[in-house]
Amino acid sequence: MTSAISVRNLTKDFRIGIRGLKLRAIDNLSLEIPRGQVYGLLGPNGCGKSTTLKIILGLVSATAGEISILGNPSATASARERTGFLPEAPYFHKFLSGRELVRYCAQLSGVSAEKVGQAVEEALALAAMTEAANRPIGTYSKGMLQRIGFAQAIVHDPELVILDEPTAGVDPVGSAAIGRMIHAMRDKGKTVVLCSHLLGQVEQVCDRVAIMDRGKLVLEGKVEDVLARRDRHVMTIEALTPAARDAAETALAAHGAKVTSVTHPRRSLEDLFRELVTGSHDA
Repeated sequence: MTSAISVRNLTKDFRIGIRGLKLRAIDNLSLEIPRGQVYGLLGPNGCGKSTTLKIILGLVSATAGEISILGNPSATASARERTGFLPEAPYFHKFLSGRELVRYCAQLSGVSAEKVGQAVEEALALAAMTEAANRPIGTYSKGMLQRIGFAQAIVHDPELVILDEPTAGVDPVGSAAIGRMIHAMRDKGKTVVLCSHLLGQVEQVCDRVAIMDRGKLVLEGKVEDVLARRDRHVMTIEALTPAARDAAETALAAHGAKVTSVTHPRRSLEDLFRELVTGSHDA
């Protein structure tokens, strides 16, 4: 099976200043993003993540390299019509209602007239925006703007969805809602490419990650593989008395192992926050 996105030897140079000095934003980048997974593209500001996404989408031209989407050259209409995109800072006309925006995007994306109504309602439902769909977009909170942006990105049932910082400025409750939407897309067999600075969310929702720095790929692989420290192990033990700990350390030392720390399990701050604000609503 072909990859959802194949990037081969991608390079992008920008000319800056009146002297036209060359700034290399992406340096010989190669990636293979498999189908049917959630793929995280990570890195610090200025590392080339957003530029890479824009080149994949055809919004910026590459200096060198080749890109294919779902087996087709990225510049072709057949590749783009099967792709949905939510930019980092989307701008929508504030006078439109959420439903009008999603319908407009469905029509732009080629959804047939007889199917557009159902497609709009399904996208709104998946984004949890049905109740607020008739409100003007100008009244939406940041989280609601991101969710309606998600709805417009998926209304034409794309095989590939690219999300650039979908949870930027969104509170933990809204962020969790967007995480559920991403999982729902993967459960439907879609490929989701997620660019985010929220590493906790990336860890929870992504199957694979790639980390960029200064335009280069520095690490790529399955989340569980890249996070695992193979030289260390964690054991969870109940009722560990001082005598039991001493005996365990003695036994381990006999086999050349050493206990470096004993800690108590802890939950993440995000989990604690979500437990305490269960009744909150993003509005």
